[in-house]
Amino acid sequence: MSRTVTVTGSGSARAVPDSAVVRLAAVARAASVREAFSEVDSTVALLTETAQGLVEAHRIGSSDLSIWPTTDRDNRPDGFECSHALEIRCASLEGASALLAAVVETVGDRVRVDGVSLEVSDTSTAHTQAREAAYADALTRATELATLSGSGLGEVLSITEGGSHPGGPVAFAASAKADFQPGERSTSLALTVTFALTDQTP
Repeated sequence: MSRTVTVTGSGSARAVPDSAVVRLAAVARAASVREAFSEVDSTVALLTETAQGLVEAHRIGSSDLSIWPTTDRDNRPDGFECSHALEIRCASLEGASALLAAVVETVGDRVRVDGVSLEVSDTSTAHTQAREAAYADALTRATELATLSGSGLGEVLSITEGGSHPGGPVAFAASAKADFQPGERSTSLALTVTFALTDQTP
């Protein structure tokens, strides 16, 4: 019977965010659904026009549209509130900062900034580095176990890659003037490797 050893190695790598997703919402409150929706619709048009001056049109998308009744302090119905949320993907952090400044300047109090997420546009390098680190970790573990069992480490019989786990986007609320500090994001990955064990050479 062939002898084997199976180990799981883990590795991680860091990358600097270089792009951003800006989440905005046009908001309005009015006496009727029609009025609230109309106000929000005009605000979204202005938001979209402003954003298209800074990013490509395909980077702008709606993410939510909600209308709900509102009440006064005595819990009596007093109108309706409408919200139309947009997600705008900016190719750079500087672009995201410029977008926020332009939106606040042109739309003012009719817009709500729901937050900004900083992201890494190309994670391939970080994944490769994490994979290399995971294999090195697996090799170290297997070598130690082989030595403890008085065996030699032979060829690799199988490798199974576990799902990568990128660190969550760096998210925060933003002011009208936002100079983003990108920091770093960590990507982790696991490899399960099976090695053959050989007789230890005297």
